[in-house]
Amino acid sequence: MPNHLINETSPYLLQHAHNPVEWYPWGNEALQKAQEENKPILVSIGYSACHWCHVMEKESFENEATAALMNKYFINIKVDREERPDIDHLYMDAVQAMSGQGGWPLNVFLTSDAKPFYGGTYYPPKPYANRPSWTDVLSSIHQSFSQKKEDVIAQADNLIAHLQNANNIGISKQTNNFLTKENLELTTTNLLQQADGIWGGFGKAPKFPQTFSIQFLLKEYYFTKNEQAKQQALLSIDKMTQGGIYDQIGGGFARYSTDDKWLAPHFEKMLYDNALLITVLSEAFQLTKNETYKNTIEQSVAFLERELLHKSGGFYAALDADSEGVEGKFYTWQKEEIESILGDKAEIFCLVYDVETKGNWEDVNILWLPQTVEEIAAPLKINPQQLENILKDCREKLLKERNKRIRPGLDDKIILGWNAMLISALCKASGALGSAHYLQLAEDCFSFLEKNMFDPANKKWLHTWKHNQAKHAAFIDDYATLIQSCLHLQEATGNLSYLEKAAINTEYVLENFSDEHETLFYFTEKNQADIIVRKKEIYDGATPSGNAVMAQNLHHLSIALDKPEWRERALAMLQSLGNTVTRYPSSFGMWCGLLQKYVYGIHEISIIGNQAKVYADRLLSEFIPNKILQFSEKENAVFPLLSDKNIPEGKTFIYLCKDYACQKPVETVEEFLKLLNK
Repeated sequence: MPNHLINETSPYLLQHAHNPVEWYPWGNEALQKAQEENKPILVSIGYSACHWCHVMEKESFENEATAALMNKYFINIKVDREERPDIDHLYMDAVQAMSGQGGWPLNVFLTSDAKPFYGGTYYPPKPYANRPSWTDVLSSIHQSFSQKKEDVIAQADNLIAHLQNANNIGISKQTNNFLTKENLELTTTNLLQQADGIWGGFGKAPKFPQTFSIQFLLKEYYFTKNEQAKQQALLSIDKMTQGGIYDQIGGGFARYSTDDKWLAPHFEKMLYDNALLITVLSEAFQLTKNETYKNTIEQSVAFLERELLHKSGGFYAALDADSEGVEGKFYTWQKEEIESILGDKAEIFCLVYDVETKGNWEDVNILWLPQTVEEIAAPLKINPQQLENILKDCREKLLKERNKRIRPGLDDKIILGWNAMLISALCKASGALGSAHYLQLAEDCFSFLEKNMFDPANKKWLHTWKHNQAKHAAFIDDYATLIQSCLHLQEATGNLSYLEKAAINTEYVLENFSDEHETLFYFTEKNQADIIVRKKEIYDGATPSGNAVMAQNLHHLSIALDKPEWRERALAMLQSLGNTVTRYPSSFGMWCGLLQKYVYGIHEISIIGNQAKVYADRLLSEFIPNKILQFSEKENAVFPLLSDKNIPEGKTFIYLCKDYACQKPVETVEEFLKLLNK
């Protein structure tokens, strides 16, 4: 029989709807039942693309005897971390505070009033490698709750106090002169000390893309001509695009690499990773005009359209790491299989992509490029373009064959913030590559979000959508990235209504998410009643923190709309973190980008005249960090950057301004770039 998850829309929850465990979704029914029966609560958190979540389900949650134990002693709640990141953040912090470790699946035990007192991640069905078995944990927790309940409650209260205090850790008022080039130099130095100068990226395995750090280094090169910053940024991009973390056949990136060389990914493909990597690839292409970056953008967008695009314009969340119960099976190859498909081209393909008879990873082959096509072509005495043409034909044949395989599971919910990140990425890619199609994808996606995920009655956005049902109030990350996407759409299209939408949503955030000091923002809005602690997220992880993005938004809008109080709020947010930003730049990449804006200033670019769109498109193909660009065929008195700029009939002027003080306008893009580079 199905349990209480059967009417949910989350693919992850539905995967557990037929477990013998009497799972509930997070909500009043389960929480009230725990109070009425005076039972502890087990909250198990994961997501549909999580490999070890599937393993624990198969080993324990599908086991009748284990399920009987869980049902007897606990109220069991399943949570999709992507659907309810607020719950995940809260209880992940609790488990990390207790054990020093975190991850998914996350299994945390709560008192009947939802306060955490014990937790961990994956537990095996039998004791293994110093891990207790899941049934041992269940029995031990039941015994403690039954016999030492006062101690359990005291521990839970102490932990809640710790979580509440954690909202203030690292939050300080910066009194010295923080906005200096010296601080940016120190930030760059600290970041480069963590860099892998051979394989790119930062730190040791497991390696995540850390796109914010790469973007910071590209901008530092632009402003300071620091060659080491540029080299490390481009090395990181190169090694990822050559690695197994990038799908060499079908395009798109996996979530992270399990090794230093980017060879062996954790094979799940997330929408947000691809959005963030398309963004940084677009900036790298603007800077270098490297065709490999262009090709990677095109292949990655093609993957998103082919495998994650809903027919109405939104994009699905993720593809699973597993197919047929095996991690990576859809993406890996046997050499004999490639030889049978490619025939006489197999030898050179296998040489380029490191395909071995015995396999290059766990008896199978992950396609990757230990050397570039140019490096391989030279000793083979083949023209690199000729070799690339051969490889392209081979990749197309392999993709056609791969599409016949049993596919990984699709998480087909649509998440507001992740789609907003992709809209920004598509705008960036549209500008970098001159693609009207990418811009249309971005606008179609925004239209989908407006139509399906905005509640006009309550004038608020919702976090997820599936099967024509939007649910859960949007979080600060959703609003922040949505506002950011409006700013990118305005820049790319010239449609100033996007700027107005950004302002309206910013006002909503200020009203509903601000903390008591009116400095930072809570993750959840003020009227949400089903969580016991409102958290403030400041770290940039796999996705940027909502606070960092909102600070960037406030800074941008303060100039675009002449709202100096918003600029002061953004500055207060940055300064509240103190020197933490410069000391630990890999955890505060977006904040470092904001520091760059305050130190180096903003290029205020206004284009007015009958060729405004043409000129804007030309400028959007260039790497110009820290800019606010607006264009119009005529003066617009409502928006400060476009007002008080009369244009002679038949001409187009480009203005470069700072703090609304403008230099003499020029009439060509070439003149403007010379002016910019002075």
